This record gives sequence, structure tokens and C-alpha cells, in this order.
Amino acid sequence: MSSFKTVFKSLRTSRSLTQEELAQKLNISRSRIGMYETGQREPDFKTLELIADFFNVDIDYLMGRTTKTTILPESLPSYPNVFPIKTRKIPLLGEIACGQPIFCTEDRESYVEAGTDVKADFCLRARGDSMVGARILDGDVVFIQKDASLEAGQIYAVAIDDEATLKRVYYDETAQVLQLLSENAKYPPMIYSGEKLDHVHILGRAIAFQSDVI
Repeated sequence: MSSFKTVFKSLRTSRSLTQEELAQKLNISRSRIGMYETGQREPDFKTLELIADFFNVDIDYLMGRTTKTTILPESLPSYPNVFPIKTRKIPLLGEIACGQPIFCTEDRESYVEAGTDVKADFCLRARGDSMVGARILDGDVVFIQKDASLEAGQIYAVAIDDEATLKRVYYDETAQVLQLLSENAKYPPMIYSGEKLDHVHILGRAIAFQSDVI
């Protein structure tokens, strides 16, 4: 099997690109390109995705794990009624409660494939029925954008100590009161204030979900 450095350099030279030209197109430094090609360094997952998208290959091929490639030659004709569907792999970090908070496990070896328009940092699998009013059902995969600004009424993944839940969030900054609301009337609001706020951490905002139910 080939190594990443070998495949990467081969892809660059096949496009007749210098290291400097490729660095500009990928918006990374030329020195990083050089280190990738000499094997001194390997890119993180997001950079791998960026490189794979640029060369139209899958990550397994890019990493030298397979000789099969999805390269799309630039000479291929284009047709207005046929278009490629582009996807990316998003880390699945475990499960999140749609009900009472549950322990938040992490499994960074798992990924969920989604469209490239889903600008999420990770995803979680929903468990429970507290968000059915928002059409998030048990077993759905919810895509989370971390470090998102806090907007009243939006749905967020929230960690409470070592447990996590998915709720609509309302925060009264003046009173310093945080409310987590379900989308199911049988679940009462979860209210935090004072020292209890120290145990609550916003993991990120839900921006999309994926369901097997149509």
C-alpha cells in the first residue's frame, strides 16, 4: 500500500502544481505541504477532508489504504441534469438524551456521512422523546456546531457535569438563570441558577438532524 506522502505528492504533480501553488489553493503554508510530502507531518482530519475534496478523491485513497479512487478527471463533460453529490464524514461522539440527561460517551472512531453543506463539528445520536415537537426522534443523528453564539430559543447540546441533554436554551443574563426546555409537555423545564450554573456547559448548537424516518 502507498503512504499518504506518496499519494499526496502524486496528486499534486498530476495537476502540475508547485508546492506554493497548492498551498495557496488549500490556504495552508507551503512548509506544511513540504512536510506532508516528506512524511514529517500528516494532516488532521479537517485538512484531510479539504485535500480530498480538492483532488476529488476519498480519504481512504488519500491515506493509501486503497488503490481505488474517486478521482473525477477534469476532462469529463458536464451535463446540466447530472451533478455529483458531495459528502463529508463528521465525528460521532456518542449519545445525547432527549429526556433526562444521560452519561455522554465518546466514540471518536465513528463517523456519520453528511452533505458538505452541513457545517457541523461533530454529531450525537439522540435518545428519548423530549424533542419530538422539534421533529427530533429517538435514534436520530443531531449535528452540532461548537462555539456557536447563544441565541434564546435555539436547540443546544448541553452538558450537565458528566451527562448531556438536547434542549431549547433560554438564558436571562440579568437574573443569571438558565432554562432548558423540552419539546414534549411531559418533561418540566430544567432551571439552573447560582452555583448550579457552574455544572452546566453548552457543547454547541444543533444545526441539522438526520433520520431514518421519512
